[in-house]
Amino acid sequence: MCSLGALQARQTLEVEGAPLLPVQRPRPERAQLAKRQAPQGGHEGEDVDWLTTSLLFLFPAIGGLLFGYDIGATSGALVSMTSQQYSGTDWYSLSAFQSGLVVSLSLAGALLGSGAALLYGDKLGRRRELLGASALYGAASLVVALAPGLPTVMAGRLLYGVGIGFAMHAAPAYIAETSPARVRGLLISLKEAFIVGGILAGYAASFVFVEQLGGWRWMYGLAAAPAVVLAAGMLWLPESPRWLLLSGAGPAAASAALRKAKGRTANEAVVQVGRRWCVCEGGGSQGLCSNFAELLRPRYRRPLAIGMSLMLFQQITGQPSVLYYAAKIFQAAGFAGAEEATGVSLVLGFFKLIMTGIAVATVDSWGRRPLLLYGVSGIVLSLLALGTAQVARDMVAWTNLVALLLYVGCYQLSFGPISWLLCGEVFPLKVRGQAIALATLTNFGSNFLVSLALPTITESFGPAATYFTFAAIGVGAVVTIHAIVPETKGKTLEEIEALWQK
Repeated sequence: MCSLGALQARQTLEVEGAPLLPVQRPRPERAQLAKRQAPQGGHEGEDVDWLTTSLLFLFPAIGGLLFGYDIGATSGALVSMTSQQYSGTDWYSLSAFQSGLVVSLSLAGALLGSGAALLYGDKLGRRRELLGASALYGAASLVVALAPGLPTVMAGRLLYGVGIGFAMHAAPAYIAETSPARVRGLLISLKEAFIVGGILAGYAASFVFVEQLGGWRWMYGLAAAPAVVLAAGMLWLPESPRWLLLSGAGPAAASAALRKAKGRTANEAVVQVGRRWCVCEGGGSQGLCSNFAELLRPRYRRPLAIGMSLMLFQQITGQPSVLYYAAKIFQAAGFAGAEEATGVSLVLGFFKLIMTGIAVATVDSWGRRPLLLYGVSGIVLSLLALGTAQVARDMVAWTNLVALLLYVGCYQLSFGPISWLLCGEVFPLKVRGQAIALATLTNFGSNFLVSLALPTITESFGPAATYFTFAAIGVGAVVTIHAIVPETKGKTLEEIEALWQK
């Protein structure tokens, strides 16, 4: 009984932190065994205190919203900061490399934060890690908003990025570990929508302040307000009960956190389940991979290739980086005014949110592989259209708008949610924690490099060549997906793991 409970707790802890992860369907014989062994007060058919559950989701999800906000706000802030009329500084004439640094230093910080979270996150705990993220978010926002010069702006951008790294590590784990089992999949899916909502909020702030003197200071400074809300919420919320069980904090601390997390549905049976998990786990996570060399074993090469290639292609096809420069792209394409360009970016944000909703609704019915293949093929077509529009100048403005909408829509149906979903599914249990951490580092690392290089590449070779290069990479992504990515829809994690043993 204890070994089954430990396995289930371990799977929940490591797997369900990935965006859009489906609820597992155990094999019939295991389901029967679990049903016979499950203690009273288990997950099946449990009641949900929707108010408490919503708060347990809402405050950590603000960490993701602030990540998205930075993407959207940076798009307009770069226009404002480099405008002679509206910058309000005497250092507005930034080089392409300096513009790239303003954008990419937050990603460099996220890379550092992800590495630090990998080493120290489990020691800090989800709640303290999110509190640290809120402090970094708030402090960095004020540093940038009040910056007397470009070096201070860059220091604040790096600090904000470290907050992103902590938040994107802790928030998914906290949501997965505190959510009732029967609504966990829904809440993890909604977390992706919060990130997209943050991008939209950043575009809205850009639209409002882009033609105000020193508007970029307001765009970045506004992030301090939700950072305070995140901190206040996490001070009130309990620590993750499952983390307390695994960290050896003891039955009393875990029981108290369980009662608060369950809200009105808490009862003695729930506490007993928590104590049983504590006894089974023994305060540790034995049996999990603690050595990266384990990932290089032949049986793990294909799932590692799938996860790493999806994370890499997600970034080097350019879409996340293009979002940072959306306003500048539209401004150069024919929407001459800064306000007009940021207004079109706002439309882009709304469209991205709509397409995210479609992806959440269809991923379990259409399947992962078709969404990836058709979605990435659409990305390639839109990149070819963007490149062609730069050559045929008489059709630039509206062709850019339509092509970028297609670009973003296809991304949200494919790389956006499906890459993280497959990373949660394809890695075997023994190496899943380490492999997902490596995938996260690949994600932020490649995003940093592309964002840093994009302005310089575009300036050196022109936008048409840049888009055509991204399109060629997209073709490589389609070929790779067709060759190595299996369909995992409807399969249990055990069935997916068995694929690598054939």
